[in-house]
Amino acid sequence: MITSPLRVLPDFLIIGAMRGGTSSLYHYLVQHPCIAHAQTKEVHYFDSHYQKGPLWYRAHFDTVGSKWLLRARGRSFVTGEATAYYLFHPQVPTRVFRLMPRVKLIALLRNPVDRAYSHYQRAVRRGREKLSFDEAIRIEAERLKDETQRLMSDESYQSLVHRQLSYLARGIYVDQLKRWLDLFPRERLLIIKSEDFFADVGRTLDEAQRFIGVPSWNIEDRQVYKQASYSKLEPATRQRLVEYFAPHNRRLKEFLGQDFGWDR
Repeated sequence: MITSPLRVLPDFLIIGAMRGGTSSLYHYLVQHPCIAHAQTKEVHYFDSHYQKGPLWYRAHFDTVGSKWLLRARGRSFVTGEATAYYLFHPQVPTRVFRLMPRVKLIALLRNPVDRAYSHYQRAVRRGREKLSFDEAIRIEAERLKDETQRLMSDESYQSLVHRQLSYLARGIYVDQLKRWLDLFPRERLLIIKSEDFFADVGRTLDEAQRFIGVPSWNIEDRQVYKQASYSKLEPATRQRLVEYFAPHNRRLKEFLGQDFGWDR
């Protein structure tokens, strides 16, 4: 905190989606010699710690001197963080825009059916969910009732239910992206299909590195972060969720002009 006024703000944010590969992409990117990592991958400033102020946020990043030194040596310098709740939290786009209107944004979008089930399994492992998956998604709307409105109307309000038990709601990407693109120009948002990322890590890294403005760099450590094993989703439940997300995926296709192919 003492040196916060001498520290930089991030050049890029990986904003989500949760269980979409954000941890893997961030850990791959910060192996690049021109990309400085934050003190912690998920700072959670714009969602959970916003009341602590921008100096608290700056304390997580490198100094202006480090940036100047690297650039004096003829190398690029960028830094960033990855907090997967940013995409979904309704207040975050405005908060980010106020502080960093020129920041670059990266969103990884995973098949919402697989994302929801992976999210549920994580909640079970952490002891936050006691219901079966079918029961949890059945009562999700009731659980989340009024939570978004409360988050929007009260700057200090935090919702564990909204953050941890929003299995289906987090997969309706079109509504979340609209909040961001109401403020940021489209060229400042890189959207990556999670399935494409893991199918071809090298190509995705090249794309992400170009986007944030650093030379292409072949990283060595390509382990998948936060991967877990669990039982397969029941076919009947999967089909029901495919049908549930289909209209939202169509709206996403119309909004972005991109077909993610999740309904096939």
